[in-house]
Amino acid sequence: MPGSDRKVDSAPDIVRFKICGIVSKEDALLAVASGADALGFLVGLDYPSDDEIAEEAAAEIIAVVPPFVSTVLVTHRVDTAWIVAAARTLGCSTIQLHGSFPIERIPDVRAALPYVKISRVAHVEDEGSLSVAASIGDWADAVHLDTRTATRLGGTGLVHDWRLSARIVRQSKVPVILAGGLTPQNVKQAIEVVRPYAVDVNSGVDLDGGPGKSAEKLRAFADAVRRAQSELSPIG
Repeated sequence: MPGSDRKVDSAPDIVRFKICGIVSKEDALLAVASGADALGFLVGLDYPSDDEIAEEAAAEIIAVVPPFVSTVLVTHRVDTAWIVAAARTLGCSTIQLHGSFPIERIPDVRAALPYVKISRVAHVEDEGSLSVAASIGDWADAVHLDTRTATRLGGTGLVHDWRLSARIVRQSKVPVILAGGLTPQNVKQAIEVVRPYAVDVNSGVDLDGGPGKSAEKLRAFADAVRRAQSELSPIG
């Protein structure tokens, strides 16, 4: 099983960051200019969202993304054939699986797309989230921690218990990506507490009244990530 023989550093020297909810070429280039390591495209959601984008439109944006920036299909769909077809249309390098996608079917996606990395979301809610995240680590290339509500699987703008997230990082065999209510104002503290491999932001860098990304907020988020990274002390 992927991940079963790997262990990542729980306190990485480099904290990467992803900008999610990209809806235009302008957004993509602003995010890249801020130093983003990855861009997320919301395709195939279970509910209406201002930052959902059609497959073809996402593919056009991805075509202008420069080398060494990861492009991520973020989807709620659980149909393996649909996910594989969408990833091929986008030409993305990573798939972020949300919703109720069964983790034991991740190998089916991997078999069809052997060069695409797969991240699976674990919603951080209670102690049970630790075992969910551990199971994901046996199948996926990364665990993606997020906040959910009764009506939304992600993009809630709400933080969760970072102490639980930190415990997940310490036990994980694969990289852990932290999302959920991150902003330029709180991401430094989130990194200090959780020590994730990467952080993921969407609404926290939106233009007021969005959709669309704010160049000022993107710069502030990137600066906060770098400050946190430079001040991280080794876990002793």
